[in-house]
Amino acid sequence: MILIGQYDSPFVRRVAVALQHHGLAYEHRPWSVWANAESIAQYNPLRRVPVLVTDDGEALVESAAILDALDGLVGPERALLPPAGEARRAGLRVCALATGFADKAVSLLYEHVLRAGDRRSPVWVDRCVTQISETLDLLERERAARGGDFWLGAFSHADIAVACALRFLGEAHPSLFDAARRPALAAHAARCEALPVFAAVVQPLHVAV
Repeated sequence: MILIGQYDSPFVRRVAVALQHHGLAYEHRPWSVWANAESIAQYNPLRRVPVLVTDDGEALVESAAILDALDGLVGPERALLPPAGEARRAGLRVCALATGFADKAVSLLYEHVLRAGDRRSPVWVDRCVTQISETLDLLERERAARGGDFWLGAFSHADIAVACALRFLGEAHPSLFDAARRPALAAHAARCEALPVFAAVVQPLHVAV
């Protein structure tokens, strides 16, 4: 398999962590959505990452769809979310919230990178900050209420999605994540980042357009 995209993307990284967890061999092509856009377009015309090219040449796109395919590949006993039921719905909800605030963090980053100060939209910036902050507040309350090492009791895609999103947020917008204010999320992120499967796929944030 081939994983396309840089590990500083929370979406690419969550796929890489799952691949590492399952011990699935893959070639990593750390292509940039800017510098290598046309190379990415050969596999995904949206020029977005991650892309996972399977051994039979199929190009899978969008992190949730890729991870669903990996769960199917390893089977229900090893899958990082069950195939159906309450635990699956709960896990998918947490993943959606985590990737949602990560997406807003990406949008906010590009607003700062691509627009000079007087060209930035204060309405858009405020909206993104509000969406991120209120989602973090919700996730903090829910993580604190659950306790334990992992969100659903056992290591799952929910743990991966939240930890990858928090690392990106902390690097892209450090002022938006206060560990003292959100100790349950901070502890969750630290616990995940200490795992070998996370440590194996780390790249400092770098944006070049």
